[in-house]
Amino acid sequence: MRAQIAQRTLRTDRWWLPPLVTFTGLLLISIYAAVRTFMGDFYWVDEYRYLTPMYSPCLSEECLPAAAHFGRPLPELPGFLTPPVVIIPFLLGFRVTCYYYRKAYYRAAWLSPPACAVAEPHGKYTGETRFPLIAQNLHRYFFYAASILLLINVYDALYALSAGFGLGNIVLLVNVALLGAYTLSCHSCRHIAGGRLKHFSKHPVRYWMWTRISKLNAKHMQLAWASLIFVCVTDLYVALVASGAITDLRIID
Repeated sequence: MRAQIAQRTLRTDRWWLPPLVTFTGLLLISIYAAVRTFMGDFYWVDEYRYLTPMYSPCLSEECLPAAAHFGRPLPELPGFLTPPVVIIPFLLGFRVTCYYYRKAYYRAAWLSPPACAVAEPHGKYTGETRFPLIAQNLHRYFFYAASILLLINVYDALYALSAGFGLGNIVLLVNVALLGAYTLSCHSCRHIAGGRLKHFSKHPVRYWMWTRISKLNAKHMQLAWASLIFVCVTDLYVALVASGAITDLRIID
């Protein structure tokens, strides 16, 4: 039984500030991602071979041929749909089912609970045992898909180096480094590496991987935010260069 306290909370600090900041941040990033997804333009810089991660891989017929590094096996998408809608379900699925993001939006958006020692507005709690929250159990499978997309992003960043080296290359490389750290710090990755081992001494390689991933896992929240924000920064930089709004700072041509 919950404590029978009439007040919503006895806390006197600004307990509402962290969930408000989290909600605002997720909302702004979601709006930006939605606008760029359905813009369908300014995702490829032909001169420097920059491809924004939001459009990678570009697999449908409306993709620019040079930006389609793995061909265009899909037909032109109907209506207002654009190439990113093919990969967004996997990327969004990985982020939404992530253990940290669950905590973030459960508290900030669903208010379950909004903060420690603050009553939630819901009458009962069913956990993740019913639809739609039972889909959170698909996280490990979204991890596999996100890992493949990460390798594709790495390929894109390395491919861009064939046209020289500029500020955009640094942005792309930092982006894949943050995405890689976030993906590897995932709880599912940690469990796959050594979570089910009963004898670490019999599996020294997996134990070594598990210890390294565990150290990254301690920074999972920071990596989740850093990688999410920098994906938007990378996309914005590529879009500005592609549109001609700014000029890429070249170091080696």
